[in-house]
Amino acid sequence: MELFKNPRFDFLGRKWPFIIVSLVLTVAGLASLAVKGGPRYGIDFKGGTLMYLKFAKLPPLDQIRSALSERIQGEVSVQEVVGDQEVMVSTELQSEAELEAARRNIIETLNARFGGGSDKPDLNNAGQQLIAERLRDPLQRKGVVLSEDQLEALAGRIRDFRDTPPRSGLLRSVEELSKVEGVTPAALATIGEEFHLSPFSIRSIEVVGPKIGAEIRRQAMMATLLALGGMLVYIAFRFELMYGVAAVIAVFHDVIITVGLFSITDREISLTVVAALLTLVGYSMNDTIVTFDRIRENLKTMRRLPYPELVNLSINHTLNRTLMTSGLTFLTVLALYLFGGQVLSGFAFALVVGILIGTYSSIFIASPILVFWQGALERRKRAAGRGPAAAPARKNPVRGDSAKAVKQE
Repeated sequence: MELFKNPRFDFLGRKWPFIIVSLVLTVAGLASLAVKGGPRYGIDFKGGTLMYLKFAKLPPLDQIRSALSERIQGEVSVQEVVGDQEVMVSTELQSEAELEAARRNIIETLNARFGGGSDKPDLNNAGQQLIAERLRDPLQRKGVVLSEDQLEALAGRIRDFRDTPPRSGLLRSVEELSKVEGVTPAALATIGEEFHLSPFSIRSIEVVGPKIGAEIRRQAMMATLLALGGMLVYIAFRFELMYGVAAVIAVFHDVIITVGLFSITDREISLTVVAALLTLVGYSMNDTIVTFDRIRENLKTMRRLPYPELVNLSINHTLNRTLMTSGLTFLTVLALYLFGGQVLSGFAFALVVGILIGTYSSIFIASPILVFWQGALERRKRAAGRGPAAAPARKNPVRGDSAKAVKQE
């Protein structure tokens, strides 16, 4: 499928508007990072507690934030997970000793403010062992005799029923448990006497120590730099050094702008975002290599064509492939960003921005760098008297037998 039939666009002639946009975005991103003291790291990198809560009726977020801020030191972030009555609570901690205390404080504070003030255990946040312990003696007093295995199995079925959709961890009435196998009227009455139902449930808790977070941050940076270094070596071996340098500069440009936009929009850098950045590195590099490979192929048959025209023609040759691949991928990640929810928001945002930036950087950043580099080499050769001014020699980036064949011509 071809979107354009024999395109002849002058991409290199229109490079400056895109270069100016890149410079503006780069400067704005770096300025934002400098003002804010670096990226805004998530708890994966700085340490802390991340908790997902589901409410039967979501209270105002400022009530949750103020309740937690009264008992927890440091920054407390409360964000709504759109569409599912959920909120994401994260706290920044400075030492390992604070982690468990903060987790308990969050649960106690939410129970005191939104849990109804009951002294009974909360069935929506009780584990299998607690359910079994609270039911053992009351059931025996009512004449319901269960072995330990039977009691554990019953508690497990109650927990599993509570945690499966559409309840997803939040029972609104004890009567809902009448559908559970083994929950007799006597057992149902006992559950109602021994437990209360809070209007929220804790979906998940993630705790990361600051030392582990710092190590993860270091490893993420090393992974990104090693990926860029490995690609530079590969392209320098497969083509020429100037091709590798141009490709790495373009990819580094994509990463810097993406991270800068995260800082400008005050988004967190988490492990999923690092995964998206590494995906972006590979995707953008692949797009650039496709263009470079076409340049190399055209050098075999169009050696007398001026280098800028040859590069421009090569970009036109790969234009349909670039638009089809990038366009379809962009639509996919855009859907992921719009409908993927809060958890995938950072990952999808990095890919949406990265694909847009990466697509035009292959054309308007990497290719002009090649032309500039090649022009500098030719000017140096002319100045040294090693080639006629009208037809300067140009080193062919083709390796092996193809290079020998070109030399014999």
